[in-house]
Amino acid sequence: MISVLDLIESSSDGLTLEEMLEAMKLSRSTLYRYIKVLSDAGLIALLPNFGYTLGPRVAELDLKMRTQDPLIVASMPVMTELARTVPGVVLLCRKYRDKVLCVHQEGSSAVFRSGYERGQDHPLFKGAASRIILAHTEARAIARLYAERSGEFADAQLGNTLEEVKIRLARMRHAGWDSTSAQVTTGVTGIAAPLFDSKGTITGSLSVTLGSTSLRQTEIEQIAERVKLCAGIVSQAISRPPA
Repeated sequence: MISVLDLIESSSDGLTLEEMLEAMKLSRSTLYRYIKVLSDAGLIALLPNFGYTLGPRVAELDLKMRTQDPLIVASMPVMTELARTVPGVVLLCRKYRDKVLCVHQEGSSAVFRSGYERGQDHPLFKGAASRIILAHTEARAIARLYAERSGEFADAQLGNTLEEVKIRLARMRHAGWDSTSAQVTTGVTGIAAPLFDSKGTITGSLSVTLGSTSLRQTEIEQIAERVKLCAGIVSQAISRPPA
């Protein structure tokens, strides 16, 4: 049933029943049943001239997430303050399957438009916000990803062998932050630090995107320490039990 929702999500202008039958190889009765459940829940809706699209419940869930998700709620004041003191766009990202999704954004820039709009996903391999999450991903998962997508690791300058990748990721973990230039958005530098839950498991990243690729290393390190401090505050906040 979730795969039906995924298929509709990937469509730019809706899908007819026949198109879904062809794409999913399900029996007609099974697809009918899935569509009814998803429609009754408001997760999909039928527009006669277009087919099935995402439904209004998705917008409702988005609002609930923005106002009730503990990670977003804990991050918002910290991100607002960081955006006030650092001239860039501050992003909160979370791992989603084998990619990274921006779930909140603070600040703006007249110089560039962030490549990490809220709700937009990106691969784990490019951009500091993604790579710092990758650096704290379990070794077994890294090995699986490398076996499937070694070329993407190389393209992202993460290493040409699995051992090189492990060494590079270990350096990121030791530093506690990562920075990249123009990997996702042309002309910008991204600096990110990891976020952890109460069990010490990576849950996302906090990052700032700056409209320049010519920052001095000392400038990058100073901003990185600030981002690390903010990420630590958020990690502590989501590790405390609710009052």
